Amino acid sequence: MSVGPLVSRARAHRPLHWLLGPAFVAAIAYVDPGNVAANLTAGAQYGYLLVWVLVAANGMAVLIQYLSAKLGLVTGRSLPELLGARLGRTPRLLFWGQAEIVAAATDLAEVIGGALALYILFGVPLPLGGLIVGALSMALLAVQSRRGQRPFEFVVIGLLAVITVGFGSGLLFSPVDWGAAAAGLVPRFAGVETVLLAAGMLGATVMPHAIYLHSSLAVDRHGATGAEWVPRLLRATRWDVVLSLLVAGTVNIAMLLLAASALQGVSGTDSIIGAHAAISNALGPAVGIIFGIGLLASGLASTSVGSYAGASIMAGLLRVKVPLLVRRAITLIPALIVLSIGVEPTWALVFSQVLLSVGIPFAVVPLLRLTNDAELMGEFANGTLTRIVAWLVVGLIVALNVALLALTVAG
Repeated sequence: MSVGPLVSRARAHRPLHWLLGPAFVAAIAYVDPGNVAANLTAGAQYGYLLVWVLVAANGMAVLIQYLSAKLGLVTGRSLPELLGARLGRTPRLLFWGQAEIVAAATDLAEVIGGALALYILFGVPLPLGGLIVGALSMALLAVQSRRGQRPFEFVVIGLLAVITVGFGSGLLFSPVDWGAAAAGLVPRFAGVETVLLAAGMLGATVMPHAIYLHSSLAVDRHGATGAEWVPRLLRATRWDVVLSLLVAGTVNIAMLLLAASALQGVSGTDSIIGAHAAISNALGPAVGIIFGIGLLASGLASTSVGSYAGASIMAGLLRVKVPLLVRRAITLIPALIVLSIGVEPTWALVFSQVLLSVGIPFAVVPLLRLTNDAELMGEFANGTLTRIVAWLVVGLIVALNVALLALTVAG
């Protein structure tokens, strides 16, 4: 197994809590505005029916994000870098093309979500809101570029706390039917629309760009690592992933429960703006404002993390390093066009999550093949049980996407 220079003894022996952080950055991808659109739509239209999708998707995410971080820690290289080194020129360019489409879909959701939050809170027109979100996200990325990853992690974790309060506080005022919520843990669908929503919820929860990103975050934070330090870092990473995705999963489920309890049967809840108005009417304007603040924090944090992911993908697969701030400025353009031409924002958000769902296998399958490779991973290659569970996860994801495509074509 080839590894880079040893991490310093001082760094390796830091307290466990100091080693946490990269997974919390990746976890922002799991509470972005696309999640808000998919979860609110699912809860408002179908009540507690699709709770099981979020629970299953979050379980999948824990395994997948851990494997991504493990790949970076053991090899000292990110998933895009490893793929870039193994693929020929044409396959590498094609793979980058689909990954870039995924990144664009991600950015579209995040900028639109932030713009919607500014409209909800301050009445800012959507195109102007998109520009403001882009400018603020550039300020966040400047923290990473100038101060390093650790300060950036602190900022992102702070925004995650705001998101948690913003989307979770409504449950304190909403009468959740916990019996029906428990019944929603039983896997089932209710027609083509619920399959489409499930695919969107899956795409919003197990996000391809977060899979590419986490390996980069692990390398950027801990550096190339010698084999003797890997077990300690992997132990910290397990805690990092479980804690961060426990928070993200709770927020997602809270959003669906809020919509199921307060918005089901209410007209106009098929959009985030309509859902916000319904929440304000049902639970009070204060809850509506807190929800809007959570949405804004979600948009700002996730679009910054998405730009970080896009830069990592490009650097690994194209071997071209574009400054984060330059990439942020360029990738802002498609979202501004969508906001300017009058496309219904919530529909664009949900559609972007379906695109993300289709892109998941392209990230997960190579990740599994690489982490299963004993020549690459040495003693840290996936064990038999992990391989079985991971391939089952991939099979479920692919099956859901095939069903989505088949039902959509048939419909």
